[in-house]
This record gives sequence, structure tokens and C-alpha cells, in this order.
Amino acid sequence: MNTTIRRVSVCTLLLVLALLVRATWVQFYEGRALADDDDNRRNAIETYAEPLGDIVVAGESITGSARTEGGDLAHKRTYDNGPLYAAVTGYASQAYAPTQLEGIYADLLNGTDPRLKSVTDTVTGRRAEPGTVVTTIDPAVQKAAYEALGDKKGAAVAIDPRTGRILAVVSTPSYDPGSLTDANTAGAAWEKLTADPDKPLTNRALRQPLPPGSTFKLVVAAAALEEGLYRSVDERTDSPDPYPLPGTVRNLTNENPDAPCENASIRVGLQYSCNNVFAKMAVDLGEDTVRETAERFGFNDATQDVPVRAHTSVYPSDMERSQTALTGIGQFDVTATPLQMAMVSAALANGGELVAPHLVGQITDGGGDVLEDHDETAATERIVSASTAGQLRSAMETVVEEGTGSNARIPGATVGGKTGTAQHGENNSSTPYAWFTSYAESGSSDRAVAVAVVVEQSDAARSEVSGNGLAAPVARATMEAALRD
Repeated sequence: MNTTIRRVSVCTLLLVLALLVRATWVQFYEGRALADDDDNRRNAIETYAEPLGDIVVAGESITGSARTEGGDLAHKRTYDNGPLYAAVTGYASQAYAPTQLEGIYADLLNGTDPRLKSVTDTVTGRRAEPGTVVTTIDPAVQKAAYEALGDKKGAAVAIDPRTGRILAVVSTPSYDPGSLTDANTAGAAWEKLTADPDKPLTNRALRQPLPPGSTFKLVVAAAALEEGLYRSVDERTDSPDPYPLPGTVRNLTNENPDAPCENASIRVGLQYSCNNVFAKMAVDLGEDTVRETAERFGFNDATQDVPVRAHTSVYPSDMERSQTALTGIGQFDVTATPLQMAMVSAALANGGELVAPHLVGQITDGGGDVLEDHDETAATERIVSASTAGQLRSAMETVVEEGTGSNARIPGATVGGKTGTAQHGENNSSTPYAWFTSYAESGSSDRAVAVAVVVEQSDAARSEVSGNGLAAPVARATMEAALRD
């Protein structure tokens, strides 16, 4: 009998110990994961128990919070001019994970960022007063780009080349982030947005790289000048027209057969967007040299944060020489976001130096004290020499004044740009993408801006699709707003 009792006692003790071990494991090891689980209702209740902190543009809040009626979620997010700023703010939803600045700074905006806690908050366990995100967006520039894009499917980015401050981030078609904030109605809005073939939830300015077409010729020209392949933008190149693609029986022709592209200089090549000049230039430089220059501008960088993580713009590797030639005109597997092409123009406009582009100037605590100042800490990197940048600016100005970028002219301002029309679909069967990247400097003030625009789809006939026809007017409107006193 004693033996049986001892055995039962030992088994009972082992079961109790196992229970204690499991309880300890769940409480101390799995507890944090369970608390952070997106499906944990308590997190949403805590997040929306109090109003959220604000996202600010030019001193004005473009976000707010409203009291809800009934239910356990006391507040919901609200937006002023939601579609205008959707590509900047993203959304904070009671039903879905937050995106863009709302997601990146979720802890700051809901008061759980440890940097916000005062001694009193720590002692009482009370949630701290939420912080504020101060953006670099200029509302006039944002509005000008948004209205200029209108019903077109596309995107625009504007950067102050001297400070790196991003003045506009626009993606169209846009959406109203306020439609996703309330858990009771977000589901229907989500289904409608995700079913839309135009994908309004996609941030085309930062997150959708496309073939940049002839705008990439600026990168190839920069590589040629930096490597000494040509000493000047006015030196004649060795460029047969048409250009026989190496290793193939195909000739690469130009859009305008009457353009003076045979052996054209870099200036004339950019002015008339001569494919033969830059395709051969890419082959002469070699894919490694072109890639190295592209990477200095920001291509192939998978960690490009503004602070939103931008999709990687790509210059490919391990190519045939014919494929390298096609990369020289921004085709084959070259892809870029509007942010990336705005960075190219910004670096050239700033004398060859790129100030790290950033969408947030400061974040502050509830009392207005600065926690991070990105305007003060933005890094500056030399991309190309001042001589190369100056020569390419001169050539870009010729493009606008005498070449394919005439629709970007602004009276009283110096404007340089480059058009691009990128093939889309198998054998270019779909409507081409229209690009324009540019910079402008005011003749009456010290204002400057760099812009990139892509139009994916518009109501224009296929024969009328061009960078100058569709994208340059959007860039002009954006630059005008940035230069205006």
C-alpha cells in the first residue's frame, strides 16, 4: 500500500511541476507574443482608448481622432483631405494593420513609445501623452502634383535638392484612409479597394518600380563623364544610327528617324533622346561600370527608408552585351521608382551631392520636445563630381529649352529635365509608361526643387503617350508650386 501511495504522490508531484513549468513558460515567454498578436482584442482597445497623436503638414494637423458611439473601441482615426495625403499618412484602422507613417510611428502616435514616458507615467502605469510626427511635405506642392495628375494613373515625388526634404509624395488613383478606420465599416471599404484593378492602395511613388525608359540615360551619361569615356557633353560620340545590338541581327532605332543622332554628343543625345548613343555608351562602359554609377544614385539599395521603406530600384547583372545596351535606354530589367528618379535629378541639381531624402523632419513628444530631428541629421553623399553634375545640368536645360522637354518650361526659372517613354507589355503591346525627371531653380529667390513623374495610364491615345506630353506638365505644375514665394 505504501508503495502505491508513493507512486501516486510522485506522479501527482510531477504533474504539478509540469503545470507550473507550462504556466511559467506561457506567462513569461509566450506572454509577450500573445500580447502583441494582431488578433488580441485588448491591443486594439488600448490603442483606441484615447485620441492618437497627430501627423502634421506645415504646422497643421492632417489627422485627428473622433469619439465612437458604443462598442469597446472608444476612438477612431480621422483625416483631413485624406485622399490628398494618403500616400504620406497611410491609414490607422481598428480592423487592419496601420501603414505608411501611421504604421512606422504607431507607438509614438498611440503613446506606448518608451521615450514618451515621464516619471509619473512610469509610477502610475498610465499611458503617456502621444507624440507628433512633423512631415516635410509642402501642402502647396502636394496639392499641385495631385491636381495635375488628376484622373491619370501615376505618381509624383518632389524633393528639395539642398536639404533632402521631400515636398510631395503623390500616388493616383488615391483613396480615403478614413474609410478604413472604423471596424464596423472597414471591411466593405477594404473589399472595394482591393478589388479595384487600378490598385489605389499601392503607393506608386515609393513602392512600385517600373522601367524608367530614357530618364535613365542621365545615369549612363554620368558614368561616361565620370569614367572619362567622354570629357564633355559636347564631344561627339562614336554612335552609329541605327545601332546594331551586339550578338544579334537587330538594329536599335530612334523614335525620331530625322533626329541628328548619328555620332551625336551627349547634349544632342539627351536633347533628341537618341537611343543609339546611350545603348552603345552602356556597352562601351560595360555593365559593371554602369551598375556602380547607378548604385551611387541609389539603385539596388534594399534599405532605402524615407522613413517609409521604398521598393528597391534595380540595375541588373550578368547580362549579354545586347541586354546591357538595352539597359542604357532604361529598358531590359532596369526598374525605378519616382523617388529614385527624383533622387537622380536632386543629386545633379545639388552639384553632384545627394542629401538623404526624408519625409519626416522631426518627431516630438506630447510636450513638443524633439525626440528625433531628421533635418539636422540627414546625411550628404557625393555621387558624381561637380563638373559632371554641371555639364549634365546644362544638357538637361537644353532638353527643356530646345528638345523633347518643352512642356516643362517655367518663365523666370531655370529648368532642366529628361523625358522617358518606357515600353510596357510583351513586344510593347500595352500602353507605354510616360516619365519626366527634372529640376528647377527660381530666378528671383533661392528656391530649388527636383521632381520625377510617371504616368502609367491616361485617356490619351497610344500615339500621344510621351514623357513630354503627359508627365512634363505634371512636373511643371509641381515645380511652379515649389518655386512660388
